[in-house]
Amino acid sequence: MYEVKMKPARIEVMRFLAQKIDSIIDEFLKKIDTIWQPTDFLPDSTNKDFAKDINELQAECRELPYDYLAVLVGDTITEEALPTYESWLMDVDGITKTEPEGWSKWIRMWSAEENRHGDLLNKFLYLSGRVNMREMEISTQYLIADGFDNGAAKDPYKNFVYTSFQELATNISHRRTATLAKKHGSNQLSTICGVIAADEARHAKAYKSFVAKIFEIDASEMMLAFEEMMRKRIAMPAHFLRQAGESIGKTFVHFSDAAQRLGVYTSLDYTHILESLIKEWDIANIPSLSAKAERARDYLMGLPERFKRISERGLKAPVEYQFGWIRG
Repeated sequence: MYEVKMKPARIEVMRFLAQKIDSIIDEFLKKIDTIWQPTDFLPDSTNKDFAKDINELQAECRELPYDYLAVLVGDTITEEALPTYESWLMDVDGITKTEPEGWSKWIRMWSAEENRHGDLLNKFLYLSGRVNMREMEISTQYLIADGFDNGAAKDPYKNFVYTSFQELATNISHRRTATLAKKHGSNQLSTICGVIAADEARHAKAYKSFVAKIFEIDASEMMLAFEEMMRKRIAMPAHFLRQAGESIGKTFVHFSDAAQRLGVYTSLDYTHILESLIKEWDIANIPSLSAKAERARDYLMGLPERFKRISERGLKAPVEYQFGWIRG
């Protein structure tokens, strides 16, 4: 039985959607035997030219700027904290391990696809010779050990808003690191970031479709969940990021500043994602809302302009900061 910790109607909606989980998986996830694996994009250690391939990889990485490496390492640590994200989703109301063919099947298979991202980026950074891997590994362990709070508690509606937003954000970040890698002469890294970005886009499409379906079934409650998440602001998965000897979240501030300076992920991107979700879910035209949900819709419709005004204030002057992850 499901443990009811929220409005029973939301549990029933989750049960209803879970009946079609196999078709959802077939539509949005790839077959394990055919999808790319990290080895496909890395030098082959059994090849007689392995040493030459490593030298070429490292030569391509020498021109990558400091801020770029900081952002790439931060992205990698975020991807490697996957155990946190899987355990968080498994604890959402309406998802139970006792029914392995329901939502838990989606979470396991989604996690399995996501796991490849951190694995690939970690190996590439190790081979690049530009990163202090031990310092990076300490930050990864901290990020997993410190936990995670996305502001959605165990509410499935709120969590699907979060994942829709977050998958779009990671798609933008990886897509732009791909572009910058190519600009600085690392075609191999550009390809790697590009294939990861494509996965994130596909996953975003899945989570957005879950929310769209809930709007068809339980529009007022879904609208209220969307509003509440946006009032809190969407917290990035790495918002507790830190280096050895630092307090929780200190490194995340500097990681975010580097991403903003590079244009990899900016405050304006946050606004554009919100606008895209409002359009995708046709928020302006959803019928038969309760009075409270109508007020929530009004708030959401006016939010992008408020965010734009805030983002126009610009970035503060760069703060000198030493990322222990980066050599030289």
